[in-house]
Amino acid sequence: MNQNNDNLTVGKYLISPITKALENGWYACSVSIRSGAHSGSARHDRVLRLTRLFRCQLAAARHATAEGLQWIGQRHPATQRTAPAAP
Repeated sequence: MNQNNDNLTVGKYLISPITKALENGWYACSVSIRSGAHSGSARHDRVLRLTRLFRCQLAAARHATAEGLQWIGQRHPATQRTAPAAP
């Protein structure tokens, strides 16, 4: 899996799109939705594996981000881009 640098912070959530290049040239995607990242409380991380495939990595990452935003109930949030997490 390839972690993208397009992490978004929306309120208490950190949304991280994840893409994977498949052998056939298409891209699969997932999205990590982490809550509690800023409050010092317990953290929860949900990873949704999405079924749609894409011809380019950027489209896959955008779809994953949109699905993550939809999952937390946001459409056009006031977001803050964050640096990628250390491995």
